[in-house]
Amino acid sequence: MIEVLQGGGVTSARGFKAGGTYAGVKTAGEGNLDLGILLSDRPAAVAATFSTNKVVSPSVTLSRERAARGVARAVVANSGCANCCVGEQGLLDAKEMTALAARHVGVEEEDVLAASTGMIGVELPMALIRQGIGNVRLRESGGSEFARAIMTTDTRPKEVAVSLEIAGRRVTVGGAAKGVGMIHPNMATMLCFISTDAPIERGFLSDALREAVDASFNMIDVDGDQSTNDTVILMANGAAGGTEITAGSEGADALREALGYVSTELAKELARDGEGAQRLIEAVVEGARSLRQARKAAREIAGSLLVKAMVHGRDPNWGRVMMALGKSGIDFEESQVDIFINDIHIVHEGKAVAYLRDAVVSAMSVPDVRIRVNVNTGSAVAAAWGCDLTEEYVTFNSAYST
Repeated sequence: MIEVLQGGGVTSARGFKAGGTYAGVKTAGEGNLDLGILLSDRPAAVAATFSTNKVVSPSVTLSRERAARGVARAVVANSGCANCCVGEQGLLDAKEMTALAARHVGVEEEDVLAASTGMIGVELPMALIRQGIGNVRLRESGGSEFARAIMTTDTRPKEVAVSLEIAGRRVTVGGAAKGVGMIHPNMATMLCFISTDAPIERGFLSDALREAVDASFNMIDVDGDQSTNDTVILMANGAAGGTEITAGSEGADALREALGYVSTELAKELARDGEGAQRLIEAVVEGARSLRQARKAAREIAGSLLVKAMVHGRDPNWGRVMMALGKSGIDFEESQVDIFINDIHIVHEGKAVAYLRDAVVSAMSVPDVRIRVNVNTGSAVAAAWGCDLTEEYVTFNSAYST
């Protein structure tokens, strides 16, 4: 059974330390941090997924190359600068940033991954990073500092950790994430770092991460745009001891569940904190012919600008949900569709049913709005998450660089 750890985060697992500092990469402000390091006290198996955008940050290029080795010790991350679209200098700067971090924590440069987030088209201010990286103080309690150091337009850090028992040993999975804009399925302007002290075989680690990402970070949408810097890194250092977990071993399913929980909770927090957002949207599609189709339809509903505007205005305009469902192209018959908003049944067999409009408006006034659609063609179920589209989003992004 999974136990959620109160106040847990990316350093809840044994053998991990982290810290953050303000180096001046982003605008100064009370409590602002912009440079962080996550360190394992021993070599850790590593798996990662990255942006599928054809334009990527050199920080992504470098981390993808190093993560392919299957082992790492640390991650250095900065906010305030994406280190993207800056030519060859971007890769030189990413390498130097990892070299600086490696020297600071006493590991090999090749064992350090990099992540960057912030403005595109601006070179990393390496003079500030050189000066500031020595101020990163690594502690077992430093996970929250690290979570704050990766924030850009986030209003709050995102952290979660769980523990569970596998083969008689207590293991922990924890993580930190950021990203509230340029968020769209197939990952987005998001960084996520997950750590575990479970001993995990590299092949299974990679497969488990991909499954978790597909069901979580690839199912969120804030604004329909996809970033150049998306990174999810999972490190497993085996500090809990015990037999290595493989795909068919005892504890494999429990580990998948824990990783899925951490990833999903972090993904939901990213959507909930979307730029200007007031409400989280959960779109659940039931009764689809396949998981692929259920996910496609759920993403389409959660990502629809009209559905987002509908939720913001607390308008039970279910036609927009039906439109998004149809746009997804999945197999269904209009005459078999049922739609619920926060468990109020408003459409049955493709037609509106008698309901109190004011009751639905009231039900949509809460922080979390759940749109559930049953297409009644199969048994597959999937959920996607988004947020309402508000005036604040447009105002904020109309002056992001100024």
